[in-house]
Amino acid sequence: MSNILILGGTGKTGRRVARRLDGARIAARTTGFDLGDPSTWALDGVTAVYLVEPDLRAEPRLPRLVTEAVAAGARRLVLLSAPRAGEEGHPLHAAERAVRGSGVGWTILHPNWFAQNFSEGPWARGIRDGVLTLPAGAGRAPFVDAEDIAEVAASALTDDRHHGQVYELTGPRAVSFGEAVGVIARAAGRKIEYADVEPEAFVERQIAYGVPENVARLLTGLLADLRDGRGADVADGVERALGRPPRSFEDFAAATSWR
Repeated sequence: MSNILILGGTGKTGRRVARRLDGARIAARTTGFDLGDPSTWALDGVTAVYLVEPDLRAEPRLPRLVTEAVAAGARRLVLLSAPRAGEEGHPLHAAERAVRGSGVGWTILHPNWFAQNFSEGPWARGIRDGVLTLPAGAGRAPFVDAEDIAEVAASALTDDRHHGQVYELTGPRAVSFGEAVGVIARAAGRKIEYADVEPEAFVERQIAYGVPENVARLLTGLLADLRDGRGADVADGVERALGRPPRSFEDFAAATSWR
């Protein structure tokens, strides 16, 4: 697997992909890789690339990497994207366009909200503190386990049957944030609550934390969509890609350490 390059190889999905592909090359800060510095890319011999943009605040960087990877011999690209990345102005729009126009085999992954956002992502602090505050109201989402995302990615990096596929990846059912927090509280054996906040107040809070306004409004808009009853649809991407149903939120919570 030494000819497979995994961007974000120490991140939420990247390290899970790497665990499934022994010997794959890990592209991360810890290995000297800098997505913003092409001199660090070391693409010689690479035939497949797992593409991740770890910083949505940055100017588009994946299109150039796609071009150089294909020129260096890559023949298979798997992009971790997002459900609304086909829209102009989305931070990953240019990356999707580059992958689709690369001239080689490609697969695009559109995961819904990660279940791991509660355990190792932006909502983990609220879970640890005992109160998760978000502008999602009573909206529901079919949270997808990052293990499922990684399994789909690993398969797409090694099997031509995924070429030209766009996989919408979700869990098996939509749950509200209140329900999700309740499942986690039972698994953790302690009290955890979900608190709703108005979207504009949430935007202002994110900007105060240093998030650029356009990114804060994009992410808040996605949560507000849930609040308005959108984004709860369950998709069949995991089953189409792997031939099995996705893992449930309850299984995710039970398998996670909530210390």
